[in-house]
Amino acid sequence: MFSWMGRQAGGRERAGGMDAVQTVTGGLRSLYLRKVLPLEEAYRFHEFHSPALEDADFENKPMILLVGQYSTGKTTFIRYLLEQDFPGMRIGPEPTTDSFIAVMYGDTEGSTPGNALVVDPKKPFRKLSRFGNAFLNRFMCSQLPNQVLKSISIIDSPGILSGEKQRISRGYDFCQVLQWFAERVDRIILLFDAHKLDISDEFSEAIKAFRGQDDKIRVVLNKADQVDTQQLMRVYGALMWSLGKVINTPEVLRVYIGSFWAQPLQNTDNRRLFEAEAQDLFRDIQSLPQKAAVRKLNDLIKRARLAKVHAYIISHLKKEMPNVFGKENKKRELIFRLPEIYVQLQREYQISAGDFPEVKAMQEQLENYDFTKFHSLKPKLIEAVDNMLSNKISSLMSLISQEEMSMPTQMVQGGAFDGTTEGPFNQGYGEGAKEGADEEEWVVAKDKPVYDELFYTLSPINGKISGVNAKKEMVTSKLPNSVLGKIWKLADCDCDGMLDEEEFALAKHLIKIKLDGYELPSSLPPHLVPPSHRKSLPKAD
Repeated sequence: MFSWMGRQAGGRERAGGMDAVQTVTGGLRSLYLRKVLPLEEAYRFHEFHSPALEDADFENKPMILLVGQYSTGKTTFIRYLLEQDFPGMRIGPEPTTDSFIAVMYGDTEGSTPGNALVVDPKKPFRKLSRFGNAFLNRFMCSQLPNQVLKSISIIDSPGILSGEKQRISRGYDFCQVLQWFAERVDRIILLFDAHKLDISDEFSEAIKAFRGQDDKIRVVLNKADQVDTQQLMRVYGALMWSLGKVINTPEVLRVYIGSFWAQPLQNTDNRRLFEAEAQDLFRDIQSLPQKAAVRKLNDLIKRARLAKVHAYIISHLKKEMPNVFGKENKKRELIFRLPEIYVQLQREYQISAGDFPEVKAMQEQLENYDFTKFHSLKPKLIEAVDNMLSNKISSLMSLISQEEMSMPTQMVQGGAFDGTTEGPFNQGYGEGAKEGADEEEWVVAKDKPVYDELFYTLSPINGKISGVNAKKEMVTSKLPNSVLGKIWKLADCDCDGMLDEEEFALAKHLIKIKLDGYELPSSLPPHLVPPSHRKSLPKAD
């Protein structure tokens, strides 16, 4: 009876969580259709910037886009995360992946070609049809029943080569396709090989296509086990120098260093670094389902701001056009003066320069349009978007907060994500404060003879030393008082303001843990409690 009631309660909780998700998704979709889309359609936003959003764009799972030069390990990285092969997978030292492959969850294993994929209303790829058959013949969806793919989808991209021939022979605008994906994915991972740090012209153009999506970009320095520690430092510095030339942001990009494949490390000197970096990357990816709603909201806000700016630009060009004569000359003049027009609009409407589209790209696109057919400014459409940004967004943020509270924590599970969550290969297992957790003997005992010698030089009275005498020894560690105060609180098990020889040994052990670079526990783990205090220690509530 009770198990049935538990299942019913769990079902209601999950249903409530799903309702919250649907409410947020529905709210985003409604705001877009009612407030943003009319503005976009009035000023041809979809022709200049990005196609209209569809239902699948609001409902799809978080997506990760992998981009890199050939043979940097993009496909191997996906294989590493999933821990199984997927349809269409090809791995080799030569350029193997020549297609965009969307790796998604499916009840049965199989693949769907691009032309069929872009007519599927359940997939968020319908607007890719505008890139034509040359692209669609190089696009496919690989579906398989994998636990990881229940939470995220992964987009594998063709390896980027250097040289003009590669750019021309694709038959479609590679950078435009990347930009389309970048606007819709939750994370963009740039992969580099420790032996291939040069950024080719096409790779540089590809990275520039991610302009405005800097918060989504992460960098992976792969195959780092193939160099020693000294070389790795040089490689890392060279990579940061190369990235600094193509990514114009004041912040330093997060770079994850490691060897992301299920093979033995060639150089084990930096094993601990690689494990810590892998765990940081896993945590970043695992958090994507939880942050998906916030990401979609953020993307909608960015899109609305760009749509507003675009409307101001188009309506200004319309206003400046003559009614009868000299239209072509005026059009050429306005295109040439576009940078000045940007500055004028910034002052007139109090808009940040960062909200404007790139001048050169906008000038090239405007060449193909008749400015007299543009619409004049429609204040009501602008007011609707302003109202959304000022009032409606805050209520949606409240809904998202409620969703996060009502739903259990959503994390990516399965594949490589399960390999380090339990057992002795969990990160930090047997290290720092966790050392000795599965041993019968008190872990401090092995160093206790050394600590006892110090203890008896501090003038113990009735087997205990005062706080003043303990402080004299503890401050020699040069740790700040805030840390030493926490160590004292953990070590003084009976809270009498003094330390016996076991408590003192524990304090020294905790100091050693901190000096070795590990974090202190918030409360004393059972295996660190001194043997003589284990019965007297009050039980935690």
